[in-house]
Amino acid sequence: MRFSSIKVVPRKFKLSSFVMKDESFFIFRKNLNIMPEEVIAMHSRIVVKIGSSSLTTVEGGLNSEAIQFYAGELAALRQAGHEVLLVTSGAVAAGFRKIGYPIRPRLLHEKQAAAAVGQALLMRSYQNAFAAHGLIAAQILLTRTDFASRKRMNNASMTIDELLKQGVVPVINENDSVSIDELKFGDNDTLSALVANLVRARQLIILTDTDGLYTADPRKSPEAVRFEEVEEITEEIYAIAGGAGSSVGTGGMRSKIDAAKIATRGGVPVFIGKANGAGDMLATLEGKGKGTYFATHLSSLPMKKQWLGFMSSPIGVIVVDDGAEEALVHGGHSLLPVGVKRVEGSFHAGDVVEVVTPGTNASAGALSIMTGISCGLSADCQAAK
Repeated sequence: MRFSSIKVVPRKFKLSSFVMKDESFFIFRKNLNIMPEEVIAMHSRIVVKIGSSSLTTVEGGLNSEAIQFYAGELAALRQAGHEVLLVTSGAVAAGFRKIGYPIRPRLLHEKQAAAAVGQALLMRSYQNAFAAHGLIAAQILLTRTDFASRKRMNNASMTIDELLKQGVVPVINENDSVSIDELKFGDNDTLSALVANLVRARQLIILTDTDGLYTADPRKSPEAVRFEEVEEITEEIYAIAGGAGSSVGTGGMRSKIDAAKIATRGGVPVFIGKANGAGDMLATLEGKGKGTYFATHLSSLPMKKQWLGFMSSPIGVIVVDDGAEEALVHGGHSLLPVGVKRVEGSFHAGDVVEVVTPGTNASAGALSIMTGISCGLSADCQAAK
């Protein structure tokens, strides 16, 4: 069933500057169109995300046969001429029984301990499975802060580029042993979307234990119908998505929809579904996959705008008056010092700041207009208001 009334509404950016009294300035993102010359073409890179439920047994522990199968499918993509990146979950699920826990742990320090054991087991299994196809697997462990830092994100991108250049398969996971964000990118669904945008992938394939998005839970409703393609991710789509589907994973369909929204806004089409037979991943790239396709009509954003749009975290706030809001949002003009009402927080050149309309603070009723990169000091901005 084609769900043709669904269409992604992307966030689009255009740069605007705020000139200070000392001629320093701020660069902001706005909800305006990207200039054609700023668009970057896609590479033939495929990002495949495999969740815990697809890699482990019901009781916990790695499913060696599953890992060997997926390694073979990824090797087939390589043989077909694609550059392949794997985003994997499964460290906690692989390690919790080895370390002595009877069930998946709930406390953060227990999860971190299980992940420390499980990540080593997971990578050993991948190394052996890829070696059977003449391939080398490389471990890359990331956290949210790696994406929040533009320098660290650029370093990760250069490392991935070099690995692909050398014919290595990057195996990417969240660094669960040190993560302080409850070990949740959303069972690495969000991580896979950020990686897909980072490498400007041709396709993001999110593999799960269900064959796509249905109008209802197919395990409970025999009348449920699968969406073959979704052109827009709306509240209706979110209402259909449910919670986590297994006891060993942390992500459900909703987190996968979140990931699809991030990826499609960055210009990467997404597939969510199964690959449980020989040739299924190649079939997925040909539009014949066992799941749901999420379309996008955008091209990949430059890395700087990806970081600013999806990965950065503002550390300061500039509150502007109504005139400045009108000039920025509707006029496409620069923000002049006279339009600044007050500044919240302390920031320096290169820091990310948020611009809001009048209010007590950004979280108390103020409306966010845009986010941008500071090229001046908060003290300068305060003095210029």
